[in-house]
Order: sequence, then structure tokens, then C-alpha cells
Amino acid sequence: MSEILAPTPLRLIALDKEDLDIVSANLQDALVLVGEMALLPDTRQFAFLASRFDWVMAASGPLERCRAGVHFDGVVGAAYSGFSLSDKARILNLLRVSFRETQAPAGEVDLIFSGGCAVRLKVERLEAKLGDRGERWKACGLPGHPCQEDTQDEARGEGQNALG
Repeated sequence: MSEILAPTPLRLIALDKEDLDIVSANLQDALVLVGEMALLPDTRQFAFLASRFDWVMAASGPLERCRAGVHFDGVVGAAYSGFSLSDKARILNLLRVSFRETQAPAGEVDLIFSGGCAVRLKVERLEAKLGDRGERWKACGLPGHPCQEDTQDEARGEGQNALG
């Protein structure tokens, strides 16, 4: 009888753009409940829980999601576009996370969701952490994205336009 080994929980830290690209790739298509995201001004953090699609596992066959916690440190402000924080039951589909330096080491972190929704964090520095929480379950299917280039460009512009 063969034993199925559970994957090692993912733990990532991002301190620069390249690190954040890896975090972003692992969060692509994560589902985020609006009621599970919060700006925590006393600790200067922004945190959220997500149902992360495991792209690494999907490459070898099983389609799974897992609970993951994400937080950004040094957050001095947040702006939301395309959704209301009062709509706590709304589920957002995270497409990407990016960082733009404004006045080194400070900058802006953009969380771009489908449907023109976005969060922009003003940060003193880039510092993000992602950690799987252990709960895993079978995904309903492989997340899909349009393959046409102009549709992808439109989606990128949609998130940027939402934030100004």
C-alpha cells in the first residue's frame, strides 16, 4: 500500500520586486473574501486570508487549493477600488501583486483582482510574507484565463485604471 505524502506548506518572504514576483505567481487565482482582509494601522500591516490555487501541485496532476495567510509590513495607507469593504461576503479573484518604488525604499503595492477590483498599499518598504495554513482540498477545476493578447492587456489596464 503506497502512502500519499502531503506537500510541504509554502512559506515565502518578499523583500524586493523579484521576491514579490514569486509570491504573486503563487497567489495567482487565489480567492479572497473581502471580510478576510484588513488594514491594521496599530501594527502597520495589511493582512488577508486566501484560498490559494496550488500551481506547483497542478503541474504534477492533483488540482488543489489551500488556505494561506498573507501580510505586508510597513503599511501606512490603503486605497480600495471596484468593491466596498462593507461587502464582506464578496469573493475576489487575485490576478497579480506588484510593487512600484516611489521614494526608496517606500512605494506602492498593488493587488489586482479580476473585474476591475484593486487594493493599493502605500508602504515604507517592501516586506511581504505568505504562509500556507495547512488546510487543503480538491479544487473544482483548473483556473482559466483568456489567451488573446488584447484581452490580457485590457485586464491589466482595468486594474491600473481603477487605482488612477
